[in-house]
Amino acid sequence: MHSNNKRTLKKIKKHHTANREALSKIANAYATLGTGDVEKAVQLPLGKDGKEVDSNEWLSVNTIDFFNEMSLMLGSILEDDMCTQQTCPQMRAGPKFKYMWADGVKYKTPTLLCAADYIDNLMTWIESQLDDEDIFPISSNNYPKNFEKIVKTIFRRLFRVYAHLYHHHFEQIEKFSGDVHLNTSFKHFVLFALHFNLIPKEEYGPLDDLIKHLLEKKKSASIQEAETKSST
Repeated sequence: MHSNNKRTLKKIKKHHTANREALSKIANAYATLGTGDVEKAVQLPLGKDGKEVDSNEWLSVNTIDFFNEMSLMLGSILEDDMCTQQTCPQMRAGPKFKYMWADGVKYKTPTLLCAADYIDNLMTWIESQLDDEDIFPISSNNYPKNFEKIVKTIFRRLFRVYAHLYHHHFEQIEKFSGDVHLNTSFKHFVLFALHFNLIPKEEYGPLDDLIKHLLEKKKSASIQEAETKSST
């Protein structure tokens, strides 16, 4: 799917301040470690003054990072002809969930698109939100009043891409050894979304069992970590 990859693969967004770059490094350092550390990756970190950082800035940094992660992942794990008009004529996540696209500009009413076009429009729309300095300010923390609402929309839509990949392309992705990347990325994404209540509960439906499995593993890891500390 080289043609679709080129459309979907967006320019990597940078963090424009040293503080945000540092916050991004904190989150990603934890996220690449063990299960217990992913939990730390989603929590509000402490700033140099010992207080929690601004929650909107933390949401901003992670939203940009998850967008970059999805863009790179789509460009690397989707092989030729994996997701096309022919293979995926609709944006679905299994037989029960079908997604229609609307952006209020090009598509003013919900429109049924093939999965590749849906994902491309989704990534282009997110990119436009991240590039809008009235929404994602570069050098200040003057976020708009509806900032969290916009972030929630971004996360809800990104989740649909994960849901489509797992339901319709996981075996192909696994065959090309991209499953570890996908699983690691999704685990970090969903734990962050759950921690900050960014996605409505009903939206998790297509991957409900997978999420429950992740949470059980996280719970088991936490118990094991606690037992290890108590025995030392």
